[in-house]
Formats: sequence, structure tokens, C-alpha cells
Amino acid sequence: MVLDSKIPEGPLGEKWSKHKFNLKLVNPANKRKYTVIVVGTGLAGASAAASLAELGYNVKAFCYQDSARRAHSIAAQGGINAAKNYRNDGDSVYRLFYDTIKGGDYRAREANVHRLAEVSNDIIDQCVAQGVPFAREYGGLLDNRSFGGAQVSRTFYARGQTGQQLLLGAYSALNRQIHEGKVKMYNRHEMLDLVTVDGKAQGIVTRNLLTGEIETFAGHAVLLCTGGYGNVFYLSTNAMGCNTTAIWRSYKKGAAFANPCFTQIHPTCIPVTGDHQSKLTLMSESLRNDGRVWVPKTREMAARLRKGEIKVSDIKEEDRDYFLERKYPSFGNLVPRDVASRNAKEAADDGRGVGASGKAVYLDFAEAIGRLGKAAVEAKYGNLFDMYYQITNENPYEMPMRIYPAVHYTMGGLWVDYNLMTTVPGLYCLGEANFSDHGANRLGASALMQGLADGYFVIPYTVGDYLANIGPKPVDASHPAFAQAKKDVEDRIKRFLSMKGTKTVDEYHRDLGLIMWEYCGMARNEQGLTKAKGMIKELREDFWKNAIVIGENEEMNMCLEKAGRVADFLELAELMVDDALNRKESCGGHFREESQTEEGEAKRDDENYAYVAAWEFKGDDAPAAMHKEQLIFENVKLTQRSYK
Repeated sequence: MVLDSKIPEGPLGEKWSKHKFNLKLVNPANKRKYTVIVVGTGLAGASAAASLAELGYNVKAFCYQDSARRAHSIAAQGGINAAKNYRNDGDSVYRLFYDTIKGGDYRAREANVHRLAEVSNDIIDQCVAQGVPFAREYGGLLDNRSFGGAQVSRTFYARGQTGQQLLLGAYSALNRQIHEGKVKMYNRHEMLDLVTVDGKAQGIVTRNLLTGEIETFAGHAVLLCTGGYGNVFYLSTNAMGCNTTAIWRSYKKGAAFANPCFTQIHPTCIPVTGDHQSKLTLMSESLRNDGRVWVPKTREMAARLRKGEIKVSDIKEEDRDYFLERKYPSFGNLVPRDVASRNAKEAADDGRGVGASGKAVYLDFAEAIGRLGKAAVEAKYGNLFDMYYQITNENPYEMPMRIYPAVHYTMGGLWVDYNLMTTVPGLYCLGEANFSDHGANRLGASALMQGLADGYFVIPYTVGDYLANIGPKPVDASHPAFAQAKKDVEDRIKRFLSMKGTKTVDEYHRDLGLIMWEYCGMARNEQGLTKAKGMIKELREDFWKNAIVIGENEEMNMCLEKAGRVADFLELAELMVDDALNRKESCGGHFREESQTEEGEAKRDDENYAYVAAWEFKGDDAPAAMHKEQLIFENVKLTQRSYK
């Protein structure tokens, strides 16, 4: 396998402009001769499908939800970054580029990240034109707020529901194309395999989740926009349906999987309350603009608090440790997510955690309410405060929120080149499903930015280059590869339905999540990762022997759906552990306990690990092969990250 990143020549700020000019174009009259398959209709998928259809291509779009509106992009809360510098506080395209590279701990490509920063301003203009109701200042200009990892205010937002509003904009554009007949929408269809012909992606196999019908669909190119794989941990901020199947099936058909161990732990989530939970709830990072993170200064006081002997209001100001402000005076509570998460874990491990479990810290708004007034805080964060109250029955206007880190986003994903094409020609990967823009840690408010950048402003140019090269000859859906891929899926489903053990699929998923959180979560070490690898292998073998899958295929069968997704998670988890074992450095969300500074911060090893680890599938019973894409830094200096 050869990893050709196709990064253009020339100065950083000119690469994308020159590259767009050098890409081949498809004649407008010829665009209608091509069919493009888009899998997933969140921000990346909906924007890509709408944009390609607007250009004249025929698009087939697929989602497993009953409506594209239900994509998990809708759950994003805090905002979307752009370098418009409305606050006149020193922001620029280059500063956004630098903050993103630094925030990702120097494990992302310079060219991709700079392109992301360049098109960020166009995204805001596009969304405003679509009617997205961004917050505005009194004078009418769009408002901005701060987010972690930056010292400027560049995050555009719509209260605490930015993802929902952005998705409605993309969804409207998508619906227009559905009405025009340029997009054929397939709701309640789950992609279960990729079809390749002569090494090129030319179609997919899906299961109709209502009827069980297995179908094949052909296209000149396939775009995967299926989100991240955080649910491998079972408890995460992702919707329960989020899975890895589309990209994992593609990995097994030849698409390299890059940096699978790079997962993001979000610092501001509602803590776990018991074994009954199936997911966790995110509280937007925007809350750290005005909320102050703290724990009691002493273990004794924290213990009394947990036992109910004292109330949080009894703890005086001088007895509180605002540990992020103390340790990182330059950034304070707005340090990047990986830094905030590790420090919260450190406080809890030190015995100073709060809540009944001790696995929580406080996020306190008393100072902000006193400074700004309750009405101003409510205007900014009201729906988030209401959500917290509904879940916890605690009023955050009157007492601090309790928060703790939880699995949120995945920086790893399918390897893609500068054009967003995977190692399988004709197979593209957009948004969180690819690895390309965030390195080892994603800055807050950059997920929405990447999804829309890829869909609105990158893929419409780059996919045209591939299509122009292959020509508009119709794809042969009668090729034996389609029938074989369909048969493989049918055989796999029959195998699932023959499983009549005693343990439910959910039990295996929960067990896998416990292993991953314990040994491949916020902190990792060689001993724990080695142990986890053995435990996952045993769990996977037991799954195929003792899991039970009830029902039939020819019906709505959620047990069957889960079985397929969990089986893929069990395989992916082992690759994640292999990747974490290989990377004997700490960087971003990947914290190896053997590699830390004297102050307990992540310690990179640029001499040996300044590369993307891209894994190639070699067979079900064979170890994956790792390939390296060396990261070249010409515009930023590799330095030990510091937010102090």
C-alpha cells in the first residue's frame, strides 16, 4: 500500500487555490451522466449531497434514521469556528490554522488544516444565506464567544443548539434537491458493505431496516459521511445508533484506517450515575467561557461533601481549588479538552472529586451570574441549563454543575489524501469519519467546521477530478462483484440469526466499553493495553459462541442491527489497542503514562512518532500492517505544547 497524500506544491496559503485550478472539471452537460452515492446525511453528508446535486450530479443519499434531520450532528451544542475576526482581537486565517495544529499536538497535516481555516469564513456566509439564526450583537453583527485552546473569540453560535440549526440549513438545501429530483433519498437504509470492481469503489450493499431487504446500489463514486466511532466505549456522548460499520466494512475492502487510538475525551459531561445508563450527556464546552472549574482543596473536605455532612455552599472561596486557573493562567478554564479532561481525572484520583461517586468536579457560574446577571447568563446558556436541570434535578443557577470527562469525538478514521479520497479509488470519506484535520486532539467548535468545509467547499471540487478521469461510462450493476458482496452480507446476517446463546449483544457491548475505558481511555500504559488486547480477543470469541440474536431478517430487528455493529466494534477495539501500543508517546488525547513531563503533561516524541499510522487489513486472523505517512512541518515549529 502506497500513501500518496497528494499535497500540492507551493506556499501554504496558495496550495488550495492552485490545486482547485489544476483539478480536472466535468462539463455541466456531462455531470448528469454521473451518479454519486453519499452514505450518511449529517452535516458532512447533507452538505455534500446538496452541493453535488446543485452542480448537476445525480446523488443517492442514505441514512439509517427515519429522517436526515435525526443525524447526530444535531446534538452539537456550542458553536462553529471561523476566522472572521469580528471582535478585532487578533484573529486571522493563520492564527486559526496555528491554533488547530497546536491543539492537535502537531499530529495533523499542515496543508489540510490551513485549507480548513481558509474556507471557514465561507461556511459562515453560506449558513447565514441559508437562514441559520446565529446569535447577534446589539448592532446586528454576528456574535462570537471563546472556546478551548484559543485566546480569541471566533466561535459563532446559536445558543446551545448550533448543530441543530446548521443541520436544518443543510437539510433544507438537501430537501430542495430531493424535490428537484437530483437526490434520491433512502431513509432507514444501513450500509453493510462496500462494492469494489477492479479495485475501485462502485457501489454499496444496504439493509432496509424496516423490511430486512438486502439491496445493492451502484455509483461512480462513494462518499462516506458516517461520523465517528466513539460508541466503541459503550458510554459516550454519541447517539446510541452511532457506529463504525460503514468505515469498518470499507477498511476490510482495502481502505486504510488512520490513527484509530486518537479518541477525544470531553471534559464537560454529566457524570455517570449507574449501570442503568446507555449513553452520557454532553454539556457544551462554551460553558467554560463563564463557568469556573473547581474542587475542594483537601481530601477531607471532599469526603465530607460526598457524605452529605456539608453542602457545596458551605465551602468558602479560600477552600476551593480552581485548578485550571491555577495551573494554566494564560488559558485558565479554556485549555483544550484533553488538558482539561486529564486534570479533572487527576483531581478525582487524588480523592478530591465531588458527587456521590467522587467522579466529578464542579463547573460554577456564581461569579458570572454576579457579574453579568442571571438574565444575561440565561440568554447565553438557558437551554443547556434547562437540560442539566431536567437530567439531574439540580438548578445550576443556584448551585454548581457537576461534570466529568466522557468519550466524545474520534480524531482517527479512514485515511484520506488531500482530495479526501481513501486508499480505495473512488471511495471518499468526509467529516468525523476521516482522520484528516484534527491531529491527536480536536479543538472545540471545529467538528461542525470540518463537516461543512468537506461537504460544501472541498468535495465538490475534488470528486470532479476523479470523475473526469474515469469518464461517464455507466457503472455495471450486474457485475459479479455486486452479487458477491450481497451474498457476503446475507451470509453474515444468517450467521447472526443462528446465534442462540445466553448473553445479549448489549452485555457484550457494555463489557467492551468497560475494557476500553479502563485501559484505552484517558490514560494508557503498555501493561494495561497488552491486557486489554487479550481481554478483547477473549470477549470477541465469546461473542460468537454465546451471544443471542432473536427475531428474523425480514422485519424490523434492532437486535440484529446491534449485533452487526457490536461485532464491528469488537474488531475495531483491537486495532485501537494495537495503535495505542505502537505509539509510545503522549500526544493530545493519547496519553501514555510512560511518556510525560515532570509536571505531568503529555510528552511527544517527534523524532520517532511524527507520522500518521495508517493500518491495512490483512485478513480476519492476521495482524494489520501499519504504514507511515510522515508529517512534514514547514510553517510551524514543533514545540512542547504549553497553555500556561
